[in-house]
Amino acid sequence: MAVSIHIDHVKKVYEKNTVIQDLSADIKSGELFTLLGPSGCGKTTLLRMIAGFNSIEHGTIAFDDQVINNIPVYKRNFGMVFQNYAIFPNMTVYRNIEYGLKNKKLPKDEIRKRVEDIMETVQIKQYQDRYPDKLSGGQQQRVALARAIVVRPQVLLMDEPLSNLDAKLRIEMREAIREIQKKIGITTVYVTHDQEEALAISDRIAVMNKGDIQQIDIPERIYSRPYNTFVADFIGHSNRFTGKVEEQHGGTAVVKMQTGYVLTVDHVKPLAAGQEVLVYVRPEEFVFTDKDHGMKATVTVKRFLGKYIHYVVDCGTGANIEVTADTSNAERIHEPGETIYLGVNARRANLFDTEKEVTLLEGVERYV
Repeated sequence: MAVSIHIDHVKKVYEKNTVIQDLSADIKSGELFTLLGPSGCGKTTLLRMIAGFNSIEHGTIAFDDQVINNIPVYKRNFGMVFQNYAIFPNMTVYRNIEYGLKNKKLPKDEIRKRVEDIMETVQIKQYQDRYPDKLSGGQQQRVALARAIVVRPQVLLMDEPLSNLDAKLRIEMREAIREIQKKIGITTVYVTHDQEEALAISDRIAVMNKGDIQQIDIPERIYSRPYNTFVADFIGHSNRFTGKVEEQHGGTAVVKMQTGYVLTVDHVKPLAAGQEVLVYVRPEEFVFTDKDHGMKATVTVKRFLGKYIHYVVDCGTGANIEVTADTSNAERIHEPGETIYLGVNARRANLFDTEKEVTLLEGVERYV
């Protein structure tokens, strides 16, 4: 039975170093919730606090309504998958998977049925008599996943489970994990530093930095409507411009960017005329136009990537500006040294406060 997880004002201190200061989050029953952030941001520390491997200096963690702070690790009903698989090298696939069930002293018939069912689910039944050294990395990770969920835990914890796999296998395995997790319906907390991986598999993502959660939302909004500049800079790539508000009527603001380009943005919080703002534009949010409707730029780098063309351009801002064009929609390919004119898709651009560096758009929340 899947459970919700409630993390309420938790704190973690190692010696005199506070790794997590005051963190709260609610994880829904049955969802795949990803902790995403750079190395050292506290995501694995938080996962280990849920597991009971790390103590909690302040606050509480609860499965549904049961606070688990003082429940020892072996009595917490969770399964865990590590990046190094942690399967027994001297046992076959079948024996690895049945290990936890035998420890629970379940009847032999029930053990056999559960093991066979989970091997079917994770598609490794044909390998049941093999030893780990005869399996690929992806197959070993499937064994680790099967062993973690065959005991029917309330929560599945996954710590960088795909980091030891090559790029192609990571894509295959993340799709498998997503499919299996949805089929079983188990509440899953997944730790990764890989943005693409998080965007591909998550129901919701918590972006972390310096022991704090910067934003919680579904992948689409994390990418398209970041709450602050850290999230905008960490997820994908964003081009940063300064701008000044020329006027605002209702929720529509007219912003003149440092390049001279004028951008009209809807659903903006009240701003004063003359107020400076930060304008963030992702590479795919530019449009090619003419000199009467766009900002002037010079192509410095062109990279043809098949489906996409990636440009680096100089708009006179002192920073490299990245622009991505879809090959199928491109009228022509621009070469280095060529002058182009760029407009901005105003519906996709993001505005931030220059001091607090948080969003100025209405309806964008820190926690959803």
